[in-house]
Amino acid sequence: MKKSGSLFKVVVSLVLLAGIALAFSASPAAAAPEYKWKFAQTTVRPTQAMSMRLFCDLVKKYTNGRMEIKFYPDGLMGSHDEIFHAVQEGSIEIGNFAPYVNLVPGGMFNWMPWTISSWEESEIAFGRPNGILYKVLEKAYNEIGMHTLYTNSQGPYGLGNNVREIRTPADLKNLKFRVSSSLGSVKGLVNMGKGTGMTVETIAWGELYNALSRGVVDGCWDMWPSLIEERHAEVMKYYTALDWMWDGNQIAVNKAKYDALPKDIQAAITRAAKEAEIHQYKLAKAAVKDMEARLKKQANFKIYYPTEKERDVFRQKAQALSIWDELCKPWLDKAYPGQNMTQKILKELEAIRKQVRKN
Repeated sequence: MKKSGSLFKVVVSLVLLAGIALAFSASPAAAAPEYKWKFAQTTVRPTQAMSMRLFCDLVKKYTNGRMEIKFYPDGLMGSHDEIFHAVQEGSIEIGNFAPYVNLVPGGMFNWMPWTISSWEESEIAFGRPNGILYKVLEKAYNEIGMHTLYTNSQGPYGLGNNVREIRTPADLKNLKFRVSSSLGSVKGLVNMGKGTGMTVETIAWGELYNALSRGVVDGCWDMWPSLIEERHAEVMKYYTALDWMWDGNQIAVNKAKYDALPKDIQAAITRAAKEAEIHQYKLAKAAVKDMEARLKKQANFKIYYPTEKERDVFRQKAQALSIWDELCKPWLDKAYPGQNMTQKILKELEAIRKQVRKN
């Protein structure tokens, strides 16, 4: 009888364990996700990819598995513009984009020359939800059917070339520079080189290494990460840390699909985006510091750090205010009628600059 009693207890225990296991297998966390999205990275940038993967993991965590975002790194889903159009029409839900004005008519604010000059300024101006540049770029992305989640940055741009050290605008004499579709930067560079015989050539970023190595162009604007990760320092001899414009690209989502999500899922995505942005800034700052130190030791690569007085000469020659009036004001006047947004933005950016320098 004792054996029968023991056997009965064992059977009961197994039944109870089976019931518990069944309960866990039927829990929401173990269920198939309600929303399965795709996130396509348009570039080959390892530090940004780490933060993008973190974003996807956090969305799954904060939605308790209700949303799963599969990450496709390094341009695996197509070119920048192909992924942009896929997100715009909804076959891919999320991507990271440089808002060139041929794609985002109001996207010129990313590359206006002499606008942002430090990490701290970037974090404030592009910060969600109240950063002045975040707000205008969100409106610009909304116009073309997207919502911005957060901003990636790789830091400041300088000028590199294979001919000579650039200390003054006169040193741009007869150089051929690669440029892109970021019109504010193009116009700023052209103004800085006005009267020197400098010329510009539009070349895709992915073709820049070969263009520099073959002498198709003498130089380009560049960033510390690209000098290392995209190996531009292998095919350039001189780099001036001018810090005359700031890198920024947005992680953007198809707006119609985002708006259709339940509010709690949207809140989880927003929370994940905020943490991913903080993570990205931390990674980027550390990576840039390390890359800069490595480049200082690289043979046959010379870095020049201009003084503030030398930077001011380039800044004045760039005629940034006239570029704002030409490129930004028409869109701003249409998007914010009667609000004098050009002056409001410039005033806010100047206040940010003073705040950062004071701190």
